[in-house]
Amino acid sequence: MLFSFLIAGFSAFLHPLHVSVTEIKFDAKDKELEITTRIFLDDLEEAIRLERKQPTLDITQPGSGLSTDQLLVEYLAKKLTIKVDGKAVKITFLGHEIEGDVVIVYAYAPGVKKIKGIEVTHTTITELYEDQSNLVHVTKEEKTKSLRLMRSLPTDKLQFD
Repeated sequence: MLFSFLIAGFSAFLHPLHVSVTEIKFDAKDKELEITTRIFLDDLEEAIRLERKQPTLDITQPGSGLSTDQLLVEYLAKKLTIKVDGKAVKITFLGHEIEGDVVIVYAYAPGVKKIKGIEVTHTTITELYEDQSNLVHVTKEEKTKSLRLMRSLPTDKLQFD
């Protein structure tokens, strides 16, 4: 996968590339969107510290009765929104895992019966880095279309036949 290559190539250099990758797959059988987001751990942690005004917060061991999942949900619920055919969908966060320098967040949006158009807003990390790119790949059946969302273009749309 391209993201794994990017991480391997840039991790040694503290990844001068500021990027996240989100995959959204439409599951017609279960009538839902399956969502997976990959974000560099250090960038995500810095963004959550900034938002919470807690400069020493370790999101992998937050303490104070908080969990990593709570911090991720609190942050990402504000940063990632999806509309299908003009209607907002409710994203349910399932959990996360950490692979090396990357946090992988799993979520889904139930109740999506069909999809002709999708609008995604993704402002993750854009408050930190002007060059942050949030790549979004949307798959319906066997067709994948992509978006590059940035501070200057936080929202964009895709149409499917």
